[in-house]
Amino acid sequence: MRTNIVYEGADELTYEIREIVEVGHNIRATGVDIVWENIGDPVAKGEKIPSWIKDIVAEMVKDDASYAYSPTRGLLETREYIAKERNLEGGIRITPDDILFFNGLGDAIGKVYTYLNSRARVIGPNPAYSTHSSAEAAHASSHHITYRLDPKNKWYPDLADMRRKIEANPDIAGILIVNPDNPTGMVYPEKILKEIVVLAREFNLFIISDEIYSNLFYGVEHKKLASVIGDVPGIAMRGISKEFPWPGSRCGWVEFYNRDKDADFARYAKTLLDAKMLEVCSATLPQKVLPRVMGDPRYYPYLAARNAAYRKKADIACTIFSQVPGLIVNKPNGAFYLTVVFKEGVLDGTESLKAANPEAAKIIEPLMKTDKLDKRFVYSLLASAGICVVPLSSGFNSDLFGFRMTLLEPDEAKFRSIVERIAAAIREYVK
Repeated sequence: MRTNIVYEGADELTYEIREIVEVGHNIRATGVDIVWENIGDPVAKGEKIPSWIKDIVAEMVKDDASYAYSPTRGLLETREYIAKERNLEGGIRITPDDILFFNGLGDAIGKVYTYLNSRARVIGPNPAYSTHSSAEAAHASSHHITYRLDPKNKWYPDLADMRRKIEANPDIAGILIVNPDNPTGMVYPEKILKEIVVLAREFNLFIISDEIYSNLFYGVEHKKLASVIGDVPGIAMRGISKEFPWPGSRCGWVEFYNRDKDADFARYAKTLLDAKMLEVCSATLPQKVLPRVMGDPRYYPYLAARNAAYRKKADIACTIFSQVPGLIVNKPNGAFYLTVVFKEGVLDGTESLKAANPEAAKIIEPLMKTDKLDKRFVYSLLASAGICVVPLSSGFNSDLFGFRMTLLEPDEAKFRSIVERIAAAIREYVK
């Protein structure tokens, strides 16, 4: 064209969590049954929405106001409920005006990075959640800068590595944490959160905390950013897609902390509000539902039962995978994912699995021409066993080789069978 219309950061927009689905559908067309372990959608995996939540949604649908625009920031009654609950938890206090609703956290994440100054960078974890890493990299037209999560230390962040990267990259303006973490299921200990806050204060940075899984944790204590942030500017991201669960609602929000402490941060927060104002508002119905569901006395017992089920499946998976040589396995304590890493040197690119049929083998043949050794395993697993997981390197912007699967299969016996089939495939693959 006369003028180049291609976005400079276009090559950074990747999302293998969903890209692998097309390959899976093609393989399924050859007659292979596919088990989808790639996307964290509890509903698609068979979790049942409690009837009392459906009743609340149904009642709200009858309200004409559910069909109207909401205020740009979000419904006042909903923001008042969130602010009240947050303030009861302790830590920094917020008002309803510190809350801004979006059409899901994907919408929020896109705008948070799009409306940063073009030079400003946000350092995030490695392995990374690809929505964050791709959006941040595309904004900067450069690869995402990461700090290391250590698989040999419970996936905790390497704070010395974080410091080195911040010192070496003066354009870094913010630190991203995902807590509980996707893809590892790690929950940041309070001590580490406080050390990250100290680091942000020292270098005059702001913090983004993606807390979409903040009420899905087990076996450990979970602390939100609000409880430790002190006087450091920050943004917490929350939503209902994983908790209710209602991923199709596309309902998420951000909470701004300490806008009064930094003029640039306050102007940036206003920019996000102005950008949302151009869209008028976010979806009204889920906002009306939110305080009624979260305020219901059945809500937290319901979450406790789900968390107990995830914890049990995490125990099952870790027990099975820990018996397979050549793997690093850490039991997750939050969200509903498990990440398995191949030890260094276990894969050399010569491994293979026999595909279920010649047509499936032909589909993955071009995908095997990659230096991402875990990607080779993942597509081999898909063509041979029909199990769809996500490679750690290309799916989560990581220099580690491994894969992520979910803990969402509600049938415990079926879940155990899936894990055993993956473990058997690994043994066959690396023999």
